[in-house]
Amino acid sequence: MSSAASAPVHFPKLTLPRGLSRTFPSLENRNFRLLLSGLLVSGTGGWIQRIAQDWLVLTMTDSPTAVGVVTAFQFAPTILLGLHGGLLADRLPKRALLLATQVSMSLTAAALAVLTLTGVVQVWHVFALAFVLGIIAAVDNPTRQSFVSEVVQGPQLPNAISLVSCTFQIGAMTGPVIGGVLMSTVGAGYAFALNALTFVAPIIALSMMRGTPIRRRGAVARSSEQVGAASGAPGATPTAAPGARAGVIYALQTSTVLWPIVMAGAFGFFTISLPVTLAAFAKDEFHTGASGLGLLNAMVALGAMGGALATARRQRPLRLRTVGYAAWALACALLLAAAAPQQLLFTLLLVLVGAANLGFLTKAQSLVQLATVPHLRGRVVGLYMLVFIGSGAVGGPVVGWLAEAYGARVALLVSGAVPALVTVLVCRHLAHLGSLRVSLSTISVRLPRVSVTSRG
Repeated sequence: MSSAASAPVHFPKLTLPRGLSRTFPSLENRNFRLLLSGLLVSGTGGWIQRIAQDWLVLTMTDSPTAVGVVTAFQFAPTILLGLHGGLLADRLPKRALLLATQVSMSLTAAALAVLTLTGVVQVWHVFALAFVLGIIAAVDNPTRQSFVSEVVQGPQLPNAISLVSCTFQIGAMTGPVIGGVLMSTVGAGYAFALNALTFVAPIIALSMMRGTPIRRRGAVARSSEQVGAASGAPGATPTAAPGARAGVIYALQTSTVLWPIVMAGAFGFFTISLPVTLAAFAKDEFHTGASGLGLLNAMVALGAMGGALATARRQRPLRLRTVGYAAWALACALLLAAAAPQQLLFTLLLVLVGAANLGFLTKAQSLVQLATVPHLRGRVVGLYMLVFIGSGAVGGPVVGWLAEAYGARVALLVSGAVPALVTVLVCRHLAHLGSLRVSLSTISVRLPRVSVTSRG
């Protein structure tokens, strides 16, 4: 056999167009492309199930409060286990942990599909399986978020976080439409079955990944000292605490972590339950049914995808001030949508709500991850998810009760007004710490004027 015949075969390396690689540099990373594609498919399936689940409970009980209770059951485990989920993400191989969570979530969706398709499903079945899914998500969320910073490092990390949010919102745009079609044609059971199948994509993607970089202890220690010095917190103090408590102490001592978490918790109390409010709008305000609910959620996702793409293109470093501006934009968008007098205007304003919501959440989460030392990132992200999703678990029944007792429009109005007040208090506190005040200054502008001059 000739040497040419025995030579190894080299496949051409995948290269991205220059414009695309400049706008989304993290896509040059093969592992990240695999992760992103798997999350896109499973994220779409998750939204299909979310819409089908909410509509199934609403039709079975005729109560928006019951829909809020499902949200509470699904997100309540994060309150109990969020920090411990982050601790597992820091101490166990993240890729293996994610494989386990994807398989578990697929089995949960399959169980709900079987119950629904056989016609034996009851409301307590949905509550129980939502709680099981919440337990799995309490581990999956911090692991997945911190795994992104393990796959993509350095200046490409903010771009990667934004693209992960973008894929989630693409799923949120297409998932409700697919779910609405499935529910109006073949029923919710097939929507749950389709969601169970979508988890095959991230399982394959995770299995195809090559090894991720391993950080040296020395680099971790130096990173801890640098971030601690930058934030005004001693570098050794946060790492001295054992277990999950180390993440809490670090967050409390780092302003660029603490205040984005506080604002995310205030908005999460209401915005996580936005599908509950939109379900009440579709059923009671506009009388458009399941297809109308899918359209409303799709408009939110359309705006969110635009917001994610705009955030991913951002080159300037993030600051607390940037997160504050994004919070203001989200509060104003919610208040404008609540005041919309017509269905068409309300539907169009949901695009603005989606863009503002995604912009705020991406900026807050990016700043939290970038300001955290690598060996504590899983625990701090677990704390972020605990506050954000945990507040949504508490807020789900409250928002559902507001929609049932006072109407969907009042529920949306409160969803914008209360976080706006929290944002004012946080910004006022930060301005006081920085000795800042609002002042007026004069500027001079030179304008051209026409005059006649000599040709010489």
